[in-house]
Amino acid sequence: MPVYFDNAATTPLRPEVVEAISAVMADTFGNPSSTHSYGREAKALIETARKSIASHFNALPQEIIFTSGGTESDNMLLRCAVKDLGVQTLISSPLEHHAILHALDELESEGLQIKYVNHSEDGTIDLVHLGALLTADDSKKLVTLMYVNNEIGNILDLYNVGNLCHQHKALFHTDAVQGVAHFRMDTSQLPVDFFSAAAHKFHGPKGVGFSFVRKNSGIKPFIVGGGQERGLRAGTESVHNIVGMAKALEIAYAKLDEEYLYIRDIKRYFITQLTGLFPNLKFNGCSGDLQKSTYTLVNVQLPVPEDKAVLLDFHLDLKGVACSKGSACQSGSNADSHVIKALNPRSAVSHPSLRFSFSSFNTKEDVDYAIAALNEFVAGQVGV
Repeated sequence: MPVYFDNAATTPLRPEVVEAISAVMADTFGNPSSTHSYGREAKALIETARKSIASHFNALPQEIIFTSGGTESDNMLLRCAVKDLGVQTLISSPLEHHAILHALDELESEGLQIKYVNHSEDGTIDLVHLGALLTADDSKKLVTLMYVNNEIGNILDLYNVGNLCHQHKALFHTDAVQGVAHFRMDTSQLPVDFFSAAAHKFHGPKGVGFSFVRKNSGIKPFIVGGGQERGLRAGTESVHNIVGMAKALEIAYAKLDEEYLYIRDIKRYFITQLTGLFPNLKFNGCSGDLQKSTYTLVNVQLPVPEDKAVLLDFHLDLKGVACSKGSACQSGSNADSHVIKALNPRSAVSHPSLRFSFSSFNTKEDVDYAIAALNEFVAGQVGV
């Protein structure tokens, strides 16, 4: 019985999304930049999708820029902030996705000032320290902190952070890849200048995402060569993927309240069953707290000896249980998580941590099967 508990890495496509993509691929092949009827038909689909996506965030259609996904969106927004907006200092956290951290490394090598805000042992961002970093000098600053942590599930208070940034005339970007479609975001109220999203995190296609870029931000073209995406990102648009993303987002927000309750119940049940099997387990970050973390994942440090950790991964895979040690974007997806190391370096080495992430496609029977697979491993290991 295969069980997929790695929805934070990617999600299965909804049938309606497959239908929408297939229809476009079969019937609408024109280049959206062409002026004849074939091109106009494709262009109309893109602009309809843009309006639909913008409506879910109370944003203007021109504030939605289509990209290849979250990584491109993150890189685009950080680099454009430096190149076009005069940002001299970037403030972030060591708990960010590598799409942010590696981009910051590159920018630092080019002479930009990079600062990292402190966090508590459970991964909570220290807003007092953030305030100190914002007032440390007179350089123009951008703060980039993720909305929902993809590994430990912590939820950032976008209102407090954004207001703090704007109070000190700093720009605020959030990697919202794990938050979009799982939580409502009203850009008319949120003090956010930019955010990034990826369709495959909410049952949409891979290879497509979008950036929210607030009107009159001053950002200039990131990829040049054509006038697509308001001139900011040249290149022929992936019409079928954009339509699929819009459909996935439409369904996600239409069903959000219902699926929130369903998935949260799956998570609660998983926590109950897992703690019954491992009374001494530790939840990484705030992932074990239903109030402070996303309802879509838990990250647990199991009381399994280090020398048995590889066997545990192998055992779960053999049983058809898909979970992960960290972000799927890490090399081979088997590397130890930089987030867990940052939270507790010594503990991260001594015991294995696993991330289980859920969607509406999961059931309590899936949980029972995964727990039974873990129990089988425990029963077969001396000293566990």
